[in-house]
Amino acid sequence: MTDVLIVGSGPTGLTLACGLALHGVDVRIVDQRPGPHRESRGKSLSSSSLRVLEQLGVAARMTALGNADLVFRKYFDGAHISDTPFTDVLFMGQWQIEEVLRERLAELGVRVEYGTRITGIHQEADAVTAQPAAGPAIRSRYLAGCDGGGSATRKLLGIPFEGSTEERSMMVLGDVSAPGLSREFWHQWFTSDGAAMLLCPIPGTDSFQLQASRELDADGEPLPPSLESFQRLFDRHARMPGIELADPTWMSTWRVNVRMAARLREGRVFLAGDAAHVQPIAGGRGMNTGITDAAVLGRALTSALSAPSGPTREELLARYETERLPAAAELLADTTQRLERVLAAVREPGRGTEAGLR
Repeated sequence: MTDVLIVGSGPTGLTLACGLALHGVDVRIVDQRPGPHRESRGKSLSSSSLRVLEQLGVAARMTALGNADLVFRKYFDGAHISDTPFTDVLFMGQWQIEEVLRERLAELGVRVEYGTRITGIHQEADAVTAQPAAGPAIRSRYLAGCDGGGSATRKLLGIPFEGSTEERSMMVLGDVSAPGLSREFWHQWFTSDGAAMLLCPIPGTDSFQLQASRELDADGEPLPPSLESFQRLFDRHARMPGIELADPTWMSTWRVNVRMAARLREGRVFLAGDAAHVQPIAGGRGMNTGITDAAVLGRALTSALSAPSGPTREELLARYETERLPAAAELLADTTQRLERVLAAVREPGRGTEAGLR
C-alpha cells in the first residue's frame, strides 16, 4: 500500500508528487493520458509559484527556460499603438513546466504511470482503494484528485461543482508558428468592436500561443478552430501581408467557466487545482493557484502521515480545506473581475491583457 496516490499529472499533481517524494513519502501518480502532451495552455508562473518550485529544487531550471522580460506589443485596428514591458511573471509553455517537474520527480525515484484511468474509488477506515479501468486496484492511505476541470475523482465522490458555464465558447486557442513575426513581443491586436487576436511566443520553440475571438459562419455560429480559420483571423486583425501561420500542434476553444467544488475533501480523498476550481483565464491565476493548492496539501499530508492517529492527524488534514476552500472562492471572484477589466481595457487603444495581470 502506498502512502499517497495522485490522480492527474498536470502542474498541480506533479508539484504535489515532487513535494511529497522530497519528504520521503511513498507516492504514486497516474494519468489517463497515453503520454505527455506538448500544449502551451497555462503559460505563466507567478512569483509565488516560483517560490514553491524553488523549494522543490526546480526554480532555476524554470527561469533558464522561460522569458521573464516579455514586452506586450499592442495594436488597435491594425496600427501599432504601444509597448508595455512586463517582468512580474515568467512566461513559458505549460508542457515545458510539466517536463521540468517530471524530470525532478524521476530524480526522486517516481515516474508518471500513463494510460491509467480511475473508474472507481472505495474508502475504508484506514485506506482508499482506486480501481483503474484496466489492471489491479491501487490501495493507498490517501488519494489526491488533481485531474482537471472534468475530474473523474470529483465525480466519483459525488461532490457538486457549483457555479456557472457560458453556453458558447468565447475564444479559440492553439499553438502555431508564424515565420517572419518578431518573437520579442507578445503581439496583441484589438479592434474597436472588442475582437482580439493574440500571439505569445513560447520560449525555446518556434511556436506562438494563439488566442483569438471566435470566427462566425453565415448564420452567426462559431466555426471550429482550424489553421485556415486562424489565418483568416490573423489577416483580419493583424493586417500583416506575408505572415503565414503554420505547424498547428494544438487547437482548442475556451468558454467562461466559473465553478468550484462544494468541498475539497471526502474522507481520505482530496481535490486540488482545476479539479477543485475553474475560473476565467484573465490574470493567469488558474495554474498558479493549483501549484499553491499542491504546496498546502503536500504539507498537510506530510505532517499527517508522520503524526499519531486521532485528533492530531485529523486537525492537520482539516487545515487544507479550511485554508484552500476560501481561497478558491476568492479566486473565482477575483478572476471574474479581472476578465471584466480586460474586456473593457482592450477597447481602449494602447491597453491589453496587462489589465488583468495587475
